[in-house]
Amino acid sequence: MTQTDQELDRIERSIDIDAPAEKVWSLLERPGWWINEHEVDPEPVIRWESDDMAVVVHAKFGEFTLHRLEAAAPRYISWRWIEHDDAGTLVEFWVDDRPGGVTLRVVESGLASLGKDAEALRKHYDGNSEGWEVELAAAQRFVMGQAG
Repeated sequence: MTQTDQELDRIERSIDIDAPAEKVWSLLERPGWWINEHEVDPEPVIRWESDDMAVVVHAKFGEFTLHRLEAAAPRYISWRWIEHDDAGTLVEFWVDDRPGGVTLRVVESGLASLGKDAEALRKHYDGNSEGWEVELAAAQRFVMGQAG
């Protein structure tokens, strides 16, 4: 892996959410909640293939396979986002307490192992970097907008 590949292999973002960890967890345990059009879908179409393998069906973007690797409610969950030929990225979420709520952190890693050329990898990295900022803001709105 070249230095450029290493730099483009991992994305880390975080956001503060004024809600308890359990409320944030109720979103995080849902596979592919981040596959949307800038707002979390309150009723996504999810087809479970097994206890830990789900297919998220999005009307515009298609089908996405996600494998739940580990879950430690309400603090940590990891998903393998399968893109093609069993290659995919690892998406991990952490929920850490802070005064007034929690900090939700996401790390997506393994982008360089997707077999893309340098230009395609850069485009994928840039898109996902911006995408995680948008999706964390959507998660914040969704969680804070829920009653109770």
